[in-house]
Amino acid sequence: MSNNQENIDKNNLTDNVKRVSIGADHGAFEAKEAIKLYLQTIGYSIVDVGTNSKDAVDYPDFAVAVAKKVVSGECERGIMLDGAGIGSSMVCNKVKGIRAALCWSEKTVLNSRLHNNANVLTMGTAQHSIADMCNMAKIWLETRFEGGRHLPRINKMMAVERGRL
Repeated sequence: MSNNQENIDKNNLTDNVKRVSIGADHGAFEAKEAIKLYLQTIGYSIVDVGTNSKDAVDYPDFAVAVAKKVVSGECERGIMLDGAGIGSSMVCNKVKGIRAALCWSEKTVLNSRLHNNANVLTMGTAQHSIADMCNMAKIWLETRFEGGRHLPRINKMMAVERGRL
């Protein structure tokens, strides 16, 4: 068994999410604050990497910060918000060890966890109500990776990152 497979298997067995990194650009600031409060209310410890106002900022700065909290182990998962979620997903996926998924429905949220073992969720705040994003975040955080037939695919995905495929 490869080291990566062992890590994924271990993560699946111990997938008890307590700490979540969250970030947003200026356009998603209000949604971030609401989702953060909601997640704290239902028991998650939140590490807010910003932004902390509606003043214009560049989303890559916050996407990288979210991703780094996850790969460092400080947080088990991360959530990044911007207007569409696309740019943040692209930036997060540049960080080695991140499997960020842009999700826009409960079905994509479930798929990202069950089949792809996503460790960062990105969402576009222009497409959803805050209530819908809170619900999707909750489902995403509670959904465990299925492993099994999906594990070899995740290992191939991570092999691409290491330049081995």
